[in-house]
Amino acid sequence: MWLSNLDPTYARPLVIGGEVQSAALDSRQLGSGEALAVWTLPRLGVAVRNDPQDLRLVYGGRELRWSPASGWQSVGFGGVAPLPAPERVGQSLHVSVTVLRALGLSMTATEQGLEIPAPTSQPAGTLPPSVPVSTAASRRITHTLGSVRHSLRRERTVQIERVVVELGGSGEAFYQVQQREGGLTLSLPYTRAEARSEVLKGGAVLLVSGAADGGSQLDLLTGGGQTRIFALQNPPRIVLDTVRYTDRSQTPPVAEDLVPGGVRYRQVGGLSLLSFDPSQYRPRVVTAPWGKKAGLADLVQASGGVAGMNGGYFDVASGKPVDLVAQGGLMKIGSLEKRATLGFTASGEVLLGYPAPRYMVSSGGQTVMVNQMTPQAKPGALTAWQGDGQTVGAAGFVTLELQPGGAAVLAARSGPAPSTPGRLSLTFEPSRFPSLPRAAGAPISVRLDWRASDAAWPSAQDALSAGPLLLRGGQAALNPGREGFNTSGSIWRATHQTAFGLLGGWPTFAYLERGTPEQFLAALRSAGLSDAMRMDSGDSSAVYLRGGYGDLGGYLNPEWSRPIPNAVVMVRR
Repeated sequence: MWLSNLDPTYARPLVIGGEVQSAALDSRQLGSGEALAVWTLPRLGVAVRNDPQDLRLVYGGRELRWSPASGWQSVGFGGVAPLPAPERVGQSLHVSVTVLRALGLSMTATEQGLEIPAPTSQPAGTLPPSVPVSTAASRRITHTLGSVRHSLRRERTVQIERVVVELGGSGEAFYQVQQREGGLTLSLPYTRAEARSEVLKGGAVLLVSGAADGGSQLDLLTGGGQTRIFALQNPPRIVLDTVRYTDRSQTPPVAEDLVPGGVRYRQVGGLSLLSFDPSQYRPRVVTAPWGKKAGLADLVQASGGVAGMNGGYFDVASGKPVDLVAQGGLMKIGSLEKRATLGFTASGEVLLGYPAPRYMVSSGGQTVMVNQMTPQAKPGALTAWQGDGQTVGAAGFVTLELQPGGAAVLAARSGPAPSTPGRLSLTFEPSRFPSLPRAAGAPISVRLDWRASDAAWPSAQDALSAGPLLLRGGQAALNPGREGFNTSGSIWRATHQTAFGLLGGWPTFAYLERGTPEQFLAALRSAGLSDAMRMDSGDSSAVYLRGGYGDLGGYLNPEWSRPIPNAVVMVRR
């Protein structure tokens, strides 16, 4: 799997509020996956009872309890899938990050570590033992179960069913939730109810029964889906929202009322927009390995992003990009040197223009230009390749390996050999490039010359070429001849369109259900975008946002897109 250092099962440093914690707090890789020690959780704002026979975790209004006899039980919320059991390492009890995410803790896997926002406060002391439900219920009845209201709505391929249980009494009603096949059971130990049954409009079945200790039980048989439970006051109510994905042939939609903070969702006719607060998010380029393709959601999740859109053009058969791709200041794929390019600095500044980047190699007082980015040796040419294990070099050629930004040759060899990940390989015929060294340790330097004056390209870290450029500074910038596009070909037809742009200074993903580049430009300018560049369109068009209804994620594109080799992803700062 690519980006293994971003794999959510990979143990990593703990980062709280942007501060890397001591190594003693690092996550651990256990049988249940990545896990944290329970004793560290108060630093994250989680109150705990660190008892392997009666483990309690409380965060906000949510609680998870564990005992060997009953397993995990949720208190104050529902919709929890089966969770891995705690595990002991030495004297420390550990819980999976899956458990903590179910508790509601925000956790993001990044290149720096497992990042968690700084809590507003840290709980003091430890939680008391769990009170058995039967004991607590026998003490008092605080509420009576009244009417039950029900509503049903559909958002494209998702059905959202709401059940509101109205309660007589005052204060918050205590309840416990247990998942069951095809539904859930809601125990109300302090609430009295009369038995009833009802078939709801969407086909779900609601069963209410009294308990021997004076409390009651509510069974909601949904037939599947995910149910979220929360309580409301004045008057007291318990709300059960069930989300079911009814048609997997189409994508789930963006949930407008569930978008993350700092994200704006807007629809204008067939144009849909997702904009991101630049103080909270920054864009970056994410790729699959050379010659591989992946789903957009996979690329977003593997990089710890919150949203993503498809990237540049590629050969569908081979999966290889056909134009510039750069990451972290390193060029992975060379440029055609004619198409519009989208770039990002390390701070997240957006660049748009027409760079023609080439590597410049200096050694022995002379500087030569790399002719092509390719793993294949080319007679008479100096070629470069960012190491990924593929074979580089050939008989009669010399290949030098160096660390990008380094000052000396790390390895030199003749003939074909696998490239080394993390290193840059330079391959050439010795007779054609006499100034280049032949041995390890020899001085050499390589720099990326962006060869452009239309933006601050020397500061670019990531870049993708696609095009055409549609808007610049609020003005139409469409010039297919400048970029070598054939307007009579299929690439210019009316189809699904995606673009990256700026709306009020906010980086924005745009999706047009159907239109030509000219129609896309008009729609974007009408919506108020100042700058925009089209990405690969047609069957590749996709914009994805994590979260949403039932945590399914949401797409601006109703139709599934094909797998892609690269994407633009928004990550949290």
